[in-house]
Amino acid sequence: MEYDWSAADLAFRDEVREFLDAKLTPELRKAGRLATSVYPDHETSMQWQRILHERGWAAPAWPVEHGGCDWSLTQHYIFNREATLAGAPALSPMGIRMVAPAIVAFGTPQQQAFYLPRILTGEIFFCQGYSEPEAGSDLASLTMAAVEDGEDFRCTGSKIWTTHATEANWIFCLVRTSRAGKKQQGITFLLIDMTTPGIEVRPLVMTSGEQVQNQVFFDNVRVPKSNVLGQIDDGWTVAKYLLVHERGGAASPWLQVMAQDVANAAANQPGPDGNPLIDDAAFAAKLADTRIRTDVLEILEYRTLSAMAQGKNPGPASSMLKVLGTELSQRITELALEAAGPRGRVYQPHATKPGGPIAEFTPPADGYRSGQDWQAVAPLRYFNDRAGSIYAGSNEIQRNILAKAALGL
Repeated sequence: MEYDWSAADLAFRDEVREFLDAKLTPELRKAGRLATSVYPDHETSMQWQRILHERGWAAPAWPVEHGGCDWSLTQHYIFNREATLAGAPALSPMGIRMVAPAIVAFGTPQQQAFYLPRILTGEIFFCQGYSEPEAGSDLASLTMAAVEDGEDFRCTGSKIWTTHATEANWIFCLVRTSRAGKKQQGITFLLIDMTTPGIEVRPLVMTSGEQVQNQVFFDNVRVPKSNVLGQIDDGWTVAKYLLVHERGGAASPWLQVMAQDVANAAANQPGPDGNPLIDDAAFAAKLADTRIRTDVLEILEYRTLSAMAQGKNPGPASSMLKVLGTELSQRITELALEAAGPRGRVYQPHATKPGGPIAEFTPPADGYRSGQDWQAVAPLRYFNDRAGSIYAGSNEIQRNILAKAALGL
């Protein structure tokens, strides 16, 4: 395959860079670079979404008739890469990247007309209600019940590890509407207004001290049947479609930024012998290994992009990239914690409110030779990233998919 961008691609890249240079304030860049979770603090993320929406770039992957862009796959990749390298804050994936494509594919015209414009503007902000206390990787064993009552369902149960449920005003849920047949059957995909009586959100404090995850309780919550996405008892079909979007995307640009931060810090951080940590042979070898792996991941992403641009089915590539990307991210955050210095390995600032704002944290001077802000967030990012190999389908499950789809086992 050809790895060079075309003249048109380079022109588009320059257009994106010009936009980012004009619209990304120092405050937005700082928030983007210091994010530890799915996306930065809610207010910063929504501020950036409004800027993108004004340009028409908030949801470029959507169909044009719903507010998307008529971009090639290469242009999508270039935009995401340039935004990441520039330090742009990430947008919440729950609405724009996850449930919205499912609404486009399975929603009625009325559902599309109601939800999609409001997701773009941020008026509707979704969280994801999949996992339950007894249903994680084996999601099909979920038990949250939705009992038919006239034109409504009455929903009772709980969801856990619900990212940013404290900010969300809507949640998309998988609920149990029937116990007949296989456990994948009898599941319905339901859109629920979080302001409905009977819903309680309880924040969960992570090992990093952040309150990003939550448990959501439903006590006889009434939800109109018109909020079903797809067909009753066939929500598993919608869920599988959505998971492809959840696991998609390019990880290598963000990992390159992280690795470069580590290299910059190691050039200034004293090692055990008092010399710069980058001069320590063992540390330098580990850093070089991560840079090589990041380059390999980028090439694999390019190969997948090339196949999709030619109309080919990438097959189990999303599972492969998910495993490689999350495990490499964990490796880099380990090096970042080492490069942050002795105080960085124990300093754990706590979020002042659920989800942040991480960008306001000030690292203590003692033990931070380079004085870089990101060092204060290194331990939070380390702890937060331990979940990377679990969420969006655990890496063990992804390896099972690869064993079956790629190896025929």
